[in-house]
Amino acid sequence: MAGSGSGGSLKHGSCLVILWLVVTAFHAEATALSCGVVLTKLSPCISYIKSSGALPLACCSGVKSINDAASTTPELQLVCNCIKTIVQSVGGNTALVNTIPTKCGVNIPYKYSPSVDCSKLVR
Repeated sequence: MAGSGSGGSLKHGSCLVILWLVVTAFHAEATALSCGVVLTKLSPCISYIKSSGALPLACCSGVKSINDAASTTPELQLVCNCIKTIVQSVGGNTALVNTIPTKCGVNIPYKYSPSVDCSKLVR
């Protein structure tokens, strides 16, 4: 009987390890998109939203990349909150922020506003 008890513990331990691996993999995938990534990808847009002028191609590449990466509702909400923080910290022009998706040919499911409630966005 002692042997069956340790086998049960081994099976239980194996199940916990598998569950931990699945949760860790999901968490790593879910956290791959961060404000740091958003800032890095959208940093070429900063000069445009501060003073207009030509929209850098790298800005459009970043916008497309972030839009593609934000494929779930939590990711979309994260990106929205990051953009709000970025625009506020650099003193960006709201009207210019909203011209970027159209100029880049990207369909963003919301209009930027300092008061947009990112928690209400759904992908």
